Formats: sequence, C-alpha cells, structure tokens
Amino acid sequence: MTGGHDGVPPTRNEQSGNVVHGPNVQAGQIHGGITFVVQPPPAPGPRARPDQVPPLTVRFVNRRADLAALDHWSAGLGAAGLVGVGVLRGLPGVGKTATARRWAHEARDRFPDGQLFADFAELRDRAGGDVSEALRAFLTGLGVSDACMPDSLAGRSELYRQRSRGRRLLVVLDDVDQPAQVRALIPAGPGSAVLVTSHGTLGELIALDGARPLPVEPLDPDSGLRVLADRLGLGPDAVEAERPALERLVELCAGLPVALHVVAARLLTEPHLTATALAAELADERRRLAAMSLPGDHSVSAVLTTAYAQLPADAARLYRLLGSLPGRTFDLGTAAAAAGLAPDDTGTLLATVHQAGLLETTPDRRYRFHDLVRLHAREQARRHEPPEAERELTARVATHYLALTALADRAVRADRLRVADLDGLLRDAPDPFAEPGGPAPLDWLEAERANILAVLRATARHGLHTVTWQLAEAFTVLFLHHRHLGDWRESLELGARAAAEDVAPAAEARLRSMLSRPLMDLAEYDRARAELRTATACADAAGNTELAASVREFTGRYWDRFDPAKAVDAYRESLELNLRAGQARGAAIARYFLGCAQDAGGDPRTALETLRAARDGLLARDDLRMAARVTAAIGTAHDHLGETAEAVRALDEAARTLREQRATHYEAQALTALADLLERTGGDRRTLLAALRRAHEILHEGGSPQAPALRARLDRLTGDDYPGD
Repeated sequence: MTGGHDGVPPTRNEQSGNVVHGPNVQAGQIHGGITFVVQPPPAPGPRARPDQVPPLTVRFVNRRADLAALDHWSAGLGAAGLVGVGVLRGLPGVGKTATARRWAHEARDRFPDGQLFADFAELRDRAGGDVSEALRAFLTGLGVSDACMPDSLAGRSELYRQRSRGRRLLVVLDDVDQPAQVRALIPAGPGSAVLVTSHGTLGELIALDGARPLPVEPLDPDSGLRVLADRLGLGPDAVEAERPALERLVELCAGLPVALHVVAARLLTEPHLTATALAAELADERRRLAAMSLPGDHSVSAVLTTAYAQLPADAARLYRLLGSLPGRTFDLGTAAAAAGLAPDDTGTLLATVHQAGLLETTPDRRYRFHDLVRLHAREQARRHEPPEAERELTARVATHYLALTALADRAVRADRLRVADLDGLLRDAPDPFAEPGGPAPLDWLEAERANILAVLRATARHGLHTVTWQLAEAFTVLFLHHRHLGDWRESLELGARAAAEDVAPAAEARLRSMLSRPLMDLAEYDRARAELRTATACADAAGNTELAASVREFTGRYWDRFDPAKAVDAYRESLELNLRAGQARGAAIARYFLGCAQDAGGDPRTALETLRAARDGLLARDDLRMAARVTAAIGTAHDHLGETAEAVRALDEAARTLREQRATHYEAQALTALADLLERTGGDRRTLLAALRRAHEILHEGGSPQAPALRARLDRLTGDDYPGD
C-alpha cells in the first residue's frame, strides 16, 4: 500500500452503494478495503527468544533509586536457584509501568532467554480469558506454533512450565489486580524474574508466595521539574526564566507524573495560559483535583475540549462518533462506516482530528484514541448527538465487519455449511482477500479478533439480533484454526442468545452446536451436552436437513469422548441426513467420523468399509488433505486387524500426502502412529527412525509437549543423543 493521510496509508475502499443487510440492519455503505499490516510472528522453535516488553514512548526521567532497587532485588536469583517475583505498587499514574519498562530495557542482558509481557488492562476485556490468553501469547513468544498450542488452560500452563524450564526469562505483568494472574505465569527457570505492576497491594501474593513489594513513590521536586520542562519543550534558559512558577506547579502536582502531564497539556493547548496563572488557579484546593484528575474526571474533559473546540464542525462530528466505536483500534474503512461517509471524505476528516492531537496512529498504520480522549469523545457525543446515534453507528460498523468477516470466512473455505444468507450483502462488496497482495484471511481475523468481539458485545447490547448471530457464525472460522477458547465461547454465546431473540431456530441450532466445541475443550461437558440437546430441537424445528446432519455430527463428537456406541448412532444419523440433503462432502465427513467411532468401538472390519467410502467421496471432490486424514484412520484400522503391511502402507501414504498438503500437525500424528506400529511389530528400523525423526522435527519446531517423549524414544532406539530441545 502507498502513503496516505499523515503517514496512514489509504485503503482500497470503494463506495458500493446501498445493500440490504437483513431485517434488523438498515441499508448503508459497505467499504471492503482495509488497512492491514501483519507484524511478523516470532519464528517457531524451542529456543525462540521473545522480546515482548513495549518500548517507552515518552522520556524517562530519573527514578535511579527505583531502578537500583530493582537491580538489587534481581541480583543473585540464579545463584540461589530462585524465581523472583517483585511487585511495583503505588498510586495510579505514579509511573509504575514506565519504571518497569525502563528497567526491562536496562536489564535485557541479565535475561538472555528473552522477555515476556502481558497487559491485564487489555486482557480483562476478554470475558475472563485473561490468563489463558496471556499464556497463549507467552507460548507463541517461546516458539509454540498454533498447531501445537494446547486448547485448555491446564494444558497451556503445563507447556509453559515445560518451555520456560532451563531458561532465564523476565516476565512483566502490567496492571495486575488478582494474585492468581501472577501465579499462573511464573516461569520455571531459576534466575528468572516476574515484575508486576499494580494499584493494589497484592498482599496475598507477598504473604504466601514470597513476592517482594517494591513501592514506587511520587517524583522528587527536581525530577518533577525535569518532567514538566521536557513535556513543555523548555531549554535551560526558559526554565530559569520561569523557575518560580514551574517549581510551584511541580509542588502542586505533588510529584505525580500523570498530574504533571495534565498540567503540561493545559499549557500547551491553551495559548494564553501562563505557568504563573495556572499555578494561581491550582492553588485553590477546591479546584485542584478537578484540574489534575485521574482518568475519567471532568477536568480531563476540560483539557481536551480546548483542542476539540478548534475542530471544524464535520471533523468534530466524526470525533464524537468515533468515541462510540467498539474496539480499541480502527482503520479508514471502519471509520467511514461509523460516520456513514465516503472513504476519501473520512480520510480528510481523520487527518484533521489527528493534526489536532486527538488521534494517534499505531505501528501497523491504523488509528486509536488514548483512553481518556475516547471518554471525552463519548462525553461530547452524549451532549451533541441524538439518543439513537450510538445504536445506528453500531449497526453500520457491525455490517461493515460482517461483510469483511464473511468474505474472510469464504476465502478460507467456500463449501462450508452457513445458515446466514448474505448473498445480497456480499454481491457488490469489494473483497480485499481476493486482491493481489491482499491479507491472508486468517491473519486479518486474528488481528481484528478483539475488535470483532467488541462489535459483537455492542450489537448484543443494542439488541441488533440479526447482525449479532450472523457475525458470530462467520467469525467462528478463526477459532477452528486458532483456538482462543474464551473468545470463541463468548462469541457463540452472544450469537446463540441473539438467534433465540430473533426467533431464528436454524441459526440458534447452528450456533449452539458449534458452541459445544469450545465447551468440551474447556471440560464443560454437561453444558456442552445441554447445548447439543437444544441445538437438536432447534434444527428439527427449522426443518433444515443439512443443518440437522451437522448437529448430529457435533453430537457424535461429544459422544466420542464417552460412549463409542452412541457416537456411532449419531454419525449414522448424520450420514443419512447428509445423503437425504444431497450433501456429498458432508456425507464423506460423516463417514470418516463414523468409521473412526466404529474402530474405537471394536469393529475395525466395518470401519474399513466405512472409511474407504469416505476417502472415495473426498477424493472425488479433490479434498486431498481430508482424504489423507481418512487414509491414516484406515491404517489404524488395519493395525487393529493385525494387517501390518496394509497398515504401514496406509500410514506412510497418509504422511506423505499430508506433508505435500502442508498439514504438518496431522503428518506428525500419522508418522507417530507408523512408528508405534513398526516398533511394536519389529518392522523396518530405518523407516521407524525416519518416521520418528520427522515427527520429532515437526513437534519440536512447533513447541509441542509431545516432542520430549519422541526425543527420548529416539535416544533409546539409537543409543545416541539426538539434536533437539
């Protein structure tokens, strides 16, 4: 993409005209273009060195005593065989986060295996999925690939202990409010350190876990003066010329950095305000706190209103509307949808708001509001926009995201069952995923995950039921590949409730049956079964045969965990319904799961017949990846029948095809099964070792917890050390 307004590139949005979205969404504009820059992920591998602590964005002044205290606290941890936990605590706005980041930068060489970072202020927005998501980010930083990422919190915790063992890491946890958030993220390597920032005392962590309290006090007068002078851009001569007034402001701010920043902002944005006049204003104790408020107080509104008042009317309206935008970041297309304007006009207005200092740009060339600025924009919207404005904005933005998410869903897999009829919406919508150089759909969905979830919450809150369940259905394609269990569950819960309110039984059946997947991964089996019962009733009421077949398939996958006979019955129903609906691929998939259940239930001969029919159906549709998975299952069935040669041929063929299809996770499964068979039956040693080495290579590079066991097998079989973890 080429340059655009203020360094933010233009998107490929085009006005597509009015499109009907569904019964609960007004017709409007769909802007297909998106601003999207993928930050390269860390290379997977067992020795990946994470570097996650963000840099400081403002000058760091003094705090030498605090930094020295951190040096003293961390010294000797390795020699003592300890993992240190330190808690930086103090007033909101006192500078805990800045101190933690500065020390992390200075202490980089003390932690040669890398630095991990989690911001719990952001993670708390994710429906209680904070620790699980932090572990996912940590494991990704430590080289664990998506394919090898455990689904459960317990699995991620165990793998984190495994991956951090023998490493010296620094873990920075920002804005923690619960001791449990810290305990789950303590690494296993001696000499590692966990540095926590918190407004609270976290006394339980200190009393029971040996954490070291590290209080962060307000700045001394000299440091405060340096902060104020730096924010105002004053040189030594200018400071001397106004020293009495500046020192008085520092005194009135009591060394609190956030208050110094507010004071500096007022002096910078109110041209006729002098340091002497502001000091006189703040001398009145009744007015002082209002002028130095912490986040959310009206004095912040007073500071920002000065810049806001200078905006032209159309830019001021955009500013107000964007304050109600769901999500933390947005691009030009989303802003245009929010305002109901053409992209070119929106880009000009965004540039005006940005130039006024009210809008920031992100490293991936998108936009965001500072949290306090967003509160101010919402305050202005409440005063100057009609009551229905926020709901209408939410509908426009949700329709924009629905179109893009649905296009991404179809780009990943075109022939998947979908209940929502979005043909009218998508007919004229530009498709960024089909353009040369366009983003990979799963990468875009991953990058927009928090924003899409925020949109779902907003549409649910405003009673926009149709677009809620339609977006939740399309969004689930991300979670079938990247299993963010908390987000997946929440999005489907929102969608299922919306479908029930919308009296859309087919949609409710689809969403509740899919909801059983994350629930089972979270070991919430009773609830998963209840959702499947409701889904079955809704599918039968809807009279949709293909949907009823899908619900039975989900039900079979539930019974796979508990009762193979009931799983067989469910898959047979799914197969019959798919055949009745004329769904050849659905029938092939049902046969695959049915054959696996028959084999697990002790009937491998029947399973072979079923699986061969499944493979034929998939090959007829050129679905080589899925057909290879069926071939691996055929090999397992042959093994259970004692037909070793046939089993070896099938597993070897499956592994080769899966490698060609770049389905390495399934390739490793086939190779491991092949190695198990050859070792048990005394088969060809060279093939056995080659299978184990390749499986170990895949799992080792992906960070799988199974890799060490394969390495141990290789060592035992060869008597030699095998390069690995």
